[in-house]
Amino acid sequence: MLEILHTYGLQLLIGEFPYGPLGGLSLTLILAVLGLIFSFPLAVLVGIARTSTIKWIALPVAAVVHTVRGLPVLMLIFWAYFIVPLIVGTSIPGFATVICALIAYEMAFLGEVVKAGIQAIPKGQIEASRSLGMGYFTTLRDVVLPQALFNMIPSILNQLISLIKNTSLAYIISVNELTYAAYQVNSQLLSKPFEVYFLLAMIYFIICYSLSTAVGMLEKRIKNKRQLKIQARTV
Repeated sequence: MLEILHTYGLQLLIGEFPYGPLGGLSLTLILAVLGLIFSFPLAVLVGIARTSTIKWIALPVAAVVHTVRGLPVLMLIFWAYFIVPLIVGTSIPGFATVICALIAYEMAFLGEVVKAGIQAIPKGQIEASRSLGMGYFTTLRDVVLPQALFNMIPSILNQLISLIKNTSLAYIISVNELTYAAYQVNSQLLSKPFEVYFLLAMIYFIICYSLSTAVGMLEKRIKNKRQLKIQARTV
C-alpha cells in the first residue's frame, strides 16, 4: 500500500490537477462543503416552514421532506442527471449534477435538524419576546434562530460527515472524486484491488473519524457554555 501511495498518492489527492481537472480527495471535500453551504439556506426555510402553524405551508413542505428522505441518494443523483438538463435546456457537467442531488438530499435532512433546533427553544422566551411587541419574524430572527443555529452546529457538522461519504456515489456518473480516482488506480494496477480499496476505506475512515472527534469536542464546549449560562441565571 505504501508503494501505491507513493506512485498514485497525488492522483488520489488532487486527480490530474494542475495538468488536468481537479479530482480525488480534494473534489470529494469540495462537493461535500458546497452541498452543505448551498443547502443550508434552503434547510433553514424548510425548518421554519415545518414549524409553521399554517397548514398550507407546513403540509406541502412536509410531503417534500418525507419524499426526499425516503429516497436513496443514488436515486437523487440519477434524477438530477436526467431531469436537470431537461429543466435548464442544456447538458450540465457531472459535478453540477452531483451538487444538485446533494443539495436536495441535505435540504431535507438538515431541514429536520433546523426544525428540531427551533422546537427546542423554550416557549417562555418566545412568549416574552411577543409580549414585548416583537412580531413573528422579528422573534424568529432575533431570538429563535440565533440560539437554534448555535445549538445545531454539531448536527450540521455531522451532516457534513454524511455528505463526505455520500459523495462516493458520484463515481456512478464518472465524477472524478476520491472513489472514482481509486477505481482508476485499480484499473491501472489490475492485480491489487484489495490494497487499493482498503486504502480508500482508510482515507474515508481517517477523515470521518477526525471530523467526528472534532464534533464531539465541540458538543462538550457547547454543553459547558449552556451550563455556565444556566448557572449565571440562577445566581
